[in-house]
Amino acid sequence: MRVVILAGGRGTRISEETDVKPKPMVDVGGRPILWHIMRHYAAQGFDDFIIAGGYKADVIKRFFLDEVRMAGDLTVDTRRGRVTRSGPAFDNWRVRIVNTGLDTNTGGRILRLKPHLDGSPFLVTYGDGVCDVPIQGVIDQHRAQGHLATITAVHPPARFGGLRFEGDDVAGFVEKPQTGEGWINGGFAVFEPGVFDYLALDGDEGSLEVALYERLAREGKLGAYRHEGFWQCVDTLRELRLLQGLWDSGKAPWKTWTDEPVRAVAAA
Repeated sequence: MRVVILAGGRGTRISEETDVKPKPMVDVGGRPILWHIMRHYAAQGFDDFIIAGGYKADVIKRFFLDEVRMAGDLTVDTRRGRVTRSGPAFDNWRVRIVNTGLDTNTGGRILRLKPHLDGSPFLVTYGDGVCDVPIQGVIDQHRAQGHLATITAVHPPARFGGLRFEGDDVAGFVEKPQTGEGWINGGFAVFEPGVFDYLALDGDEGSLEVALYERLAREGKLGAYRHEGFWQCVDTLRELRLLQGLWDSGKAPWKTWTDEPVRAVAAA
């Protein structure tokens, strides 16, 4: 299955970072959050990506061009003006970056990708959230239930910690639990090609939430995979710092991959 990642929005709620780059390119641990998302998919065998670009898509293009140019070891022959590459690299992906418009809504971006999806089921997620969801588990449930689309339902992290009482005494503090609130749509979805019939009703203006999910829900064609594990989006600097702190601690729950090289770069 191909993986579609929505990466074209402006990210205005975290404008301190997104004035110069799209939100999926905000760094966590020295790598864009987009790369973390792709690593999670690739670790589970899904490595054919279509990135729906829009706002500052050139930043995304430059990142992947640099990834290719800088992969492995470089030997520079200054006398002959020749550069050769060899040795191990880390990512073995196919990545297509498609311009889906500067102001196109989320549903419209998916609709514009129809020619790239060959009439097959595909995976979809947003470019600003990481998790440890088992992708194959979502696919298996989707196939078993026969829905037109299946989303991953997650618990958003509670914003505030809590108090633990013994009578009127404060006995301790409760850290911000992952399951502090109700279920929400966390992305990491599976779509059948029939979704395009619904998305076409609103064109570029349609959002996934309204143009697709609400309509499918009314018709009983939308499923949800309940994920009790880790999930976190990045809408604010506080959330970005949270992810950075987890990464720095060496205990990032979404890091489901190893750092071993997966292929060799042939001399070129």
